[in-house]
Amino acid sequence: MAKPLRLGVNIDHVATIRNARGGRHPDPVRAAKLAIAAGCDGITAHLREDRRHIRDNDIARLKAEIDKPLNFEIAATEEMVALALKTQPHACCLVPEKREERTTEGGLDVASQQTHLKPVIHKLKHAGIRVSLFIGAQPEQIETAAALGAPVIEIHTGAWCEALADGDKEKAQAEWQAIVKGAELAAGLGLEVHAGHGLDYATAEEIAALPQIVELNIGHFLVGEAVFEGLSETIKFMRAAMDRGRVRALR
Repeated sequence: MAKPLRLGVNIDHVATIRNARGGRHPDPVRAAKLAIAAGCDGITAHLREDRRHIRDNDIARLKAEIDKPLNFEIAATEEMVALALKTQPHACCLVPEKREERTTEGGLDVASQQTHLKPVIHKLKHAGIRVSLFIGAQPEQIETAAALGAPVIEIHTGAWCEALADGDKEKAQAEWQAIVKGAELAAGLGLEVHAGHGLDYATAEEIAALPQIVELNIGHFLVGEAVFEGLSETIKFMRAAMDRGRVRALR
């Protein structure tokens, strides 16, 4: 039996628009409240080292003002872990980060960073923060995540979405099969399975049919579509797409 599927809305790129001109508009916290009112189940925000979109004050305000879980995306650095422990979000998703990248490029290589990640995961869990690891669907990464004691993984879906957008059917099929097998493996190891990166209505509907996946985190597409449809309507459209896919998982 497939579990209910949650939608986490990433509001980073509302902050990107604000920061392009400076000032306070548009307000990412207002966007978070609109997303919640439209039916999302939680808010995701990524605080980067260079503060290119979300800022420290945004995180503090989100924690204080929203009434749904806050998922705080961070690199596993001393500074970011300290901020997470201070803020006490519902969840922390550990992600890779390179200063020069435009967006998160691939999953965290947990297999090669076990020594560094293990105490970080322990600190966050000890503080009562749910920890997830943003990783690729490779078996080695998933098995290592389970061994490190992280209760949740978020499968990076970017390569699959990009292959579909490029019309590379062979690569898209290979990436899709990796996601399917990865979700099955993770669930079999007792991990809660999330997915995200690059998802749109069509890909969200397709991945929603995987019964092991219980949460999708989506941001850039929703913010982009909101320019044309409005944020509330866009989130409602996304929920409808996810619900259509979930019906297939329940059959």
